Amino acid sequence: MKMKYMHKIVAAALALIPAQASAEIANRTIGYVLTNKAWAMYQTPDGKAECANGFNDGPREQFKLLYPEKDGKQYTWMETQFAREADVWFPAADEAVNDKGPLPYRLVTGKTGVGLNLDGKTGPNDFTGPRGEAGIDNQLFRAVGCTPGFRGPDGSNYFFENDYMQRYIFNRVLLEITDVDDLTNDPDVTVTTYRGLDGLLTSANGKDFIAGGTQRIDERWGKRYIHKLKGKIVDGVLITEPADIKLPWAMTFDVNVDQGFKAARFQMRLTEKSAEGLLGAYVDVDDWIHRLQINWSTHHASYGQISTPSTTRILRKLADAYPDASGKMTAISAAAEMKFAQAFILHDEKQQKVASAKADERADARR
Repeated sequence: MKMKYMHKIVAAALALIPAQASAEIANRTIGYVLTNKAWAMYQTPDGKAECANGFNDGPREQFKLLYPEKDGKQYTWMETQFAREADVWFPAADEAVNDKGPLPYRLVTGKTGVGLNLDGKTGPNDFTGPRGEAGIDNQLFRAVGCTPGFRGPDGSNYFFENDYMQRYIFNRVLLEITDVDDLTNDPDVTVTTYRGLDGLLTSANGKDFIAGGTQRIDERWGKRYIHKLKGKIVDGVLITEPADIKLPWAMTFDVNVDQGFKAARFQMRLTEKSAEGLLGAYVDVDDWIHRLQINWSTHHASYGQISTPSTTRILRKLADAYPDASGKMTAISAAAEMKFAQAFILHDEKQQKVASAKADERADARR
């Protein structure tokens, strides 16, 4: 056969291969590993569009407002530091955070927000998305969007949640999409969440996360993170149906804390190398605050001007879902921005461990 015809034959053969038949998609399955996450915040460069009244005070600034150094007044430890720390864990049910109180609290005033329409409605308290999406439910953003620590890229809380702690293996969130026939449009796929056991694959500079890594599943200690969600892919965007899920959400070393999500749904743009988008859900207010308290001491919070007592009170005030027996709302709408890199997810961890143990035994016997 003449070589000049070879390229035509090869091209014809390649044309017969389905688009989804790639190294990343095997057995109608593709996996991703979380590389970045942060609570969704709409931000302008100077913050004036969303925070017309300025930014919130932190623990140090509030302490000075509550206990001013004037007229020679003397304070005791019990009525100052001890009282403030007690308020972190047992916040008083007062209105000290409103504009008229001794500790003013500044809410987001803008109309633009990032998130999803969780209730299928458009109401007066909803935001409009940056691209004109109506009915965005994200009252968590309204509550903390003017607190510097939650804003990127310099906020202390943002930094630890978005980048640094993704290198911490406890936070290794995996998404596995099965029953995939087409990454562009597929009416029926299944999404399973897991916790992974391996580090992230990085580029040569050690900073950029790249596709192609391998992740084993934590099927023993990570059972509480295994959830199945039904979904579909529309124009390259994964959309899942609402489901209650739990994910690892540590922010500091050796502090392992979970974050629960009610009626959670993913909306992620997919490629063979990455997935990027939103996790929209309602979060239980007490659960969200408890996770913050465990992760973030007053010392840490001071660097991001995050007052836990004030944040607790305002979240309870703005809660917009899941009423209790008395009719009081217990959860608040929220969204998290997430980025994933494609990864090969390994199952049957027990079999791998047994094989590894036997290999070690044989190696010991030869010594």
